[in-house]
Amino acid sequence: MNHIAVYLRRVCFNKLSGQIIFKRGPIQKVLFFENGDLVNAKTNVPEERLGEILFKLGKISDEAHSKIERYIEPGQAIGKSLTKKGLTSQRNVEDGVTYQIREIGLSLFPYFDGEIAFYEKASLIGQDFATRINVPYLIEDGIRRMKPDPALQKYFAKRIAYPSKAGKLQHLLTEEEKEMLSRIEGEGNCETLWRRLKYNPEFFWKTLYLLYCLNMIDLRDEDEALPETQKRVEAPSAEAQEKIEEILKFREKITSMNYYQILHVGKEASEDEIKKAYFQLARKFHPDRFDRSVNDHYRVRIGEVFDAVTKAYRTLSDKALRKEYDAKSPAAAKEDSRDFSRRADVKFRQAKTLYNLGRHEDALILLEEALSLKRDKADYFLLLAMTEAKIPSYHRKAEEHFLKARELEPWNPEAYVGLGLLYKKEGLLAKATKSFQKALELDHDHDLARRELEALGKGAKKRGLKGLFSINIFGPKKK
Repeated sequence: MNHIAVYLRRVCFNKLSGQIIFKRGPIQKVLFFENGDLVNAKTNVPEERLGEILFKLGKISDEAHSKIERYIEPGQAIGKSLTKKGLTSQRNVEDGVTYQIREIGLSLFPYFDGEIAFYEKASLIGQDFATRINVPYLIEDGIRRMKPDPALQKYFAKRIAYPSKAGKLQHLLTEEEKEMLSRIEGEGNCETLWRRLKYNPEFFWKTLYLLYCLNMIDLRDEDEALPETQKRVEAPSAEAQEKIEEILKFREKITSMNYYQILHVGKEASEDEIKKAYFQLARKFHPDRFDRSVNDHYRVRIGEVFDAVTKAYRTLSDKALRKEYDAKSPAAAKEDSRDFSRRADVKFRQAKTLYNLGRHEDALILLEEALSLKRDKADYFLLLAMTEAKIPSYHRKAEEHFLKARELEPWNPEAYVGLGLLYKKEGLLAKATKSFQKALELDHDHDLARRELEALGKGAKKRGLKGLFSINIFGPKKK
């Protein structure tokens, strides 16, 4: 199948270097890869050039944008020219380049009729790439955004899908997608599987494509024997999978945590408290606690977490090392934390503006970036959920993120209202009613919750998610 996600799968999971060239009519785009990572992109579409992207993200002024042709210097990147003239910052340019590369990649997903070719190179020698885009996340986002295409069913129908022993990325899946993955056993072709499982056809074929492009399943022809390496594939138990997901979440936070935070102890903790904290974490995260059904992809990440915990313990349990660690500019570490917070808040405000403009997919990208920097803000999760509620293929994730916002601020009625509107749109009226009732328990004057509850009581027709952003997503602050 001549589609970008198939090429991305090959490049990413084989860790290839080179370039993908895409042509469709007058449009031409090039994606550059190094060891499986997307590191650069070029386009001849004016709206996707860096100057337009920086203006779109609010990183250059209207005046600078209107005169941008004047700032282009021969042989010099536009971003460098703009920073040189003081019209934006280097960080803004870096954010813009990251956004631009990702957008150029995502823009290819709707097309099954373009000309695509991959040209492999041993390495992209002499080029320094500051940006690296996570390709599995790009694949996931791109496939979720694209509309189902008949080419998917044609491609999969007569092939047999079976679980892959390569890397697994189950944390990218919804619960329904995980459930479908667990029922793929390598017996019968995909069309037979679809009829047996009785899934909605659009969901089934699109999810099958997502699982294939994320390397969670592989394919073989009906007359082809199952590869010896794929026989007797054992999936991790539900308990092991739950532990793995806990480790993956912890791993996401480690880079922004100091040694005390990693061990969950205060700076005045005694040696005994540090030792006790370490052994509690070791019992949870030690690689030996996971059986052989856990694949190498997860084992590497489990090892990274355990190594970080061990390094924190060895440093803080040694008096000399701890003293040296404490003396290493705690003010600078604090400033780094503030910097992460500032960057996250900027992305959140930009996402909110894009949401108000109806540019939900653009807002989604910025919110994901904001949450990669700061994951303890209910406002972020609430706006993310509201944005996902506007995109049908993201409704499952919208529910998950409304629940996360509710977990962070259980006293705030807005997450309950958002859930109520989402459930109402999905036709889950009993759940919608309970959510609106809970919102009114928290704020008996909440007008939207009251009106929606009255409408449900009268059997009114569904109005969907219209008007959700009119609520105050910051909510009444806890007194």
